[in-house]
Amino acid sequence: MDWLHPITIFFLITLIILLVLKMGHFWNYSSQITVLLPGPKPLPILGNLHIIDQERPHRTMLKLSKVYGPVFSIQMGFQKMVVLTGYEMVKEALVNQADAFAERPIIPMFEEFSNGFGLTLSHGKNWKVMQRFTLSTLRDYGMGKRSIEDKIVEECSILTKKLESYKGKPLETTTVMNAAVASIIVSILLGRRYEYEDPIFRRLLELINQNVRVFGSPSVLEKSNNINGYFHNENLKTLVANLFAAGMETTSTTLRWALLLMMKHPEIQCKVQEEIAVTIGSAQPRAEHRKKMPYTDAVIHEVQRYANIIPTNLPHATTKDITLKGYFIPKGSHIITLLSSVLHDDSQWKKPLRFYPEHFIDPEGNFIKRDAFMPFSAGRRQCAGETLAKMELFLFFTTLMQKFTFQPAPGTSREDLDLTPAVGFTTPPMPFDVCALPR
Repeated sequence: MDWLHPITIFFLITLIILLVLKMGHFWNYSSQITVLLPGPKPLPILGNLHIIDQERPHRTMLKLSKVYGPVFSIQMGFQKMVVLTGYEMVKEALVNQADAFAERPIIPMFEEFSNGFGLTLSHGKNWKVMQRFTLSTLRDYGMGKRSIEDKIVEECSILTKKLESYKGKPLETTTVMNAAVASIIVSILLGRRYEYEDPIFRRLLELINQNVRVFGSPSVLEKSNNINGYFHNENLKTLVANLFAAGMETTSTTLRWALLLMMKHPEIQCKVQEEIAVTIGSAQPRAEHRKKMPYTDAVIHEVQRYANIIPTNLPHATTKDITLKGYFIPKGSHIITLLSSVLHDDSQWKKPLRFYPEHFIDPEGNFIKRDAFMPFSAGRRQCAGETLAKMELFLFFTTLMQKFTFQPAPGTSREDLDLTPAVGFTTPPMPFDVCALPR
């Protein structure tokens, strides 16, 4: 029989030996954490996969935190993870002990996707060099300055004309929103803009969306032999890919959530439009208007909090052995900082599961900052494009509210609008049609 062939037997024995060695290493590492950290009991090989919601794992983690507390361990197959939940615990890790939680874990899919290059998924010295380079370069190209604001304002005008062309008829906003937001990062990285219908541009957006959803397929890279040479083509190409994805997906998704929530809550949409009319009238919204528009600013922040578009955050890893609130966590541990548990922490938010802009408004009607507002994460790995994203969200949202009233498509009531997020690494709204009625 074929399975009795000596070569087959040799490979089977080798596989068993490797599995035993792997399990031995795993058990040693696992026991180091499991003895000290609470968590559900893992099964051999499967770990806790049998109890995890594969489409929305953050929901399982939230449930487990109710049983095991704000720090616990779970196991995905052979991979042990430490989950941190709630504002206080996540702040302690990412802010108070920022350096200790500044790494990314070694995950095969991540490593194949980025090969350790770029910014988002890179490690150690490479990450530090790319982070400094990214921040300084974005500043040089105008991030947070008038030059970038002018580009966003120009794109707002183009988007407005695009929506006007539908003459109030229903449209699905994913493509047009992706194109509008992507045009900003494209203009920074490539020095030009593309028409929304340009096939090259559309293909680029499609690829970005696919990569964000499934982390794509690895390309064949030739690594640099110079360990001090960080500025080689493959590192910079991966960095550009990181900026494309980060500069489009999250902002576009947030804007689509904003339109959906404005349709769901027309009374809030009306209050935003009233504030715009009183504050700036028909003038073009600019970044300087934000401080004069506390309610609009609060609505944008509440959209980000409620939408919770990166619920599990990108994974972190510890750079050294540490003690967190009395728990020992060894160097190299895979850390999940559950942003969903921070943005919906009932100790920090009056109505955590409802869309409630008053979370960001004081009794006198002024905008208030909230420390538990962490949609961009926090600490050393906080989103490098946060300043750009905030400017984009304010200018796009305010311009859209000024120019249009958004209503559900005919035959759809506001009660029919589905606020269940779609499945993916980010959690966009389910596809929906909207009618943009000129004001």
